[in-house]
Amino acid sequence: MFSHRRLTYLALVPLIALFAVFAVAACGDDEEETLKIGVVLPETGALAAYGGPMIVSVELAEADIKEGGGAIEVIYADSGTDPDKANESVNRLLGEGAHVIVGAAASGISQAIIQTLYDEKIPQCSPSNTSPNFTGQGNAGYYFRTAPSDAAAAPVIADTVVSRGGTRVSIVARADDYGQALAALLADRLDELGAESDTITYDPQAATFDAEVAGVSDYGPDAIVLIVFDEGVNLIRGLLEAGFDPSTMYGSDGIYRPDLNTSVNESDPDVLNGMTLFVASAPGSDAYDSFNIRLENALEQEGNLAFGAQSYDCTVILALAAKEAGSTDGDDIIAAVAKVTGGGRECTSYADCAEGIDDGEDIAYVGKVGRLKLDTGGDPTVATYTVSRFEGGELVEQSTQVFDFSE
Repeated sequence: MFSHRRLTYLALVPLIALFAVFAVAACGDDEEETLKIGVVLPETGALAAYGGPMIVSVELAEADIKEGGGAIEVIYADSGTDPDKANESVNRLLGEGAHVIVGAAASGISQAIIQTLYDEKIPQCSPSNTSPNFTGQGNAGYYFRTAPSDAAAAPVIADTVVSRGGTRVSIVARADDYGQALAALLADRLDELGAESDTITYDPQAATFDAEVAGVSDYGPDAIVLIVFDEGVNLIRGLLEAGFDPSTMYGSDGIYRPDLNTSVNESDPDVLNGMTLFVASAPGSDAYDSFNIRLENALEQEGNLAFGAQSYDCTVILALAAKEAGSTDGDDIIAAVAKVTGGGRECTSYADCAEGIDDGEDIAYVGKVGRLKLDTGGDPTVATYTVSRFEGGELVEQSTQVFDFSE
């Protein structure tokens, strides 16, 4: 027989269970939905030398976001530098539930996947696309980048070439979105400065570059600008064999590699002494320098760190935008990107920015590359370029130029 106290207890059990269900449900409503970040960067192909540092930079961002309380999952796929491979990888990432994409590295590869991401309303952040064609492009509504457009790079390259005496310039460029767009901007700027130019475009899959080298020789330039990826190593070898001095050669960011000299000739590190390279970088700061040291340690080697900081910033911005939106919906996230990078209290880490969002503050994420000030089209309005030259078998920084297009 049950006592009165026992009956009362039993009567309360269903009520307690019901309250527990409501409590769990309420807690569930407050929990942050996990943002699934798909990463499509080159593990293979002509930009593989960049892919390693970029991917490790995303991993560093992932660790910092999770340490700062962010709910994210990161999944990876190889873009290579082949449109078909990149599309296959993107489709796999979307099939695995990616809400946002970091990548691609090459402008041409992003052009190959951007329509799919636009159709699926998937926000995309590229850390290294520089083609100006994305600006105002009809299907770029979910696209933004942390690297500046080549609209800023062309003047830096042209001004440097002309200031060093270049008057007749051969431009050798990949026949893709990146190469053709930058070549056109560069030719226009050289013309403004009173220098002649001739542009030769080539198939990146070509077996040899004999025709391109012959074309440069026939033109007889006093300066050569190479808008190339890793296939440019063979092109450089051909130009050297044709008698061109490395001091007449200038390389775009597609081949900005501290080990480029030993790639051209492993036994002669001085082979490219005098050659100049350009790359999008960041204003000198403790944050940028510290990050590069951290990245080098994570890579366990010194070398090419180009676009590492930009990759980190892409990842953090997407995570902050999702937190600001309180959603993993593509429309909500892309709308929040401008909010977390625009006006408001400046914050320099995911944890600090996330705390500000929780407190209802307007924030402005200042990344490892500094303040981006993204415009309405998703382009950084602050651009920094580093000019470096091979001297004594080492790539030595010569100067840094900063542009603020918002002023």
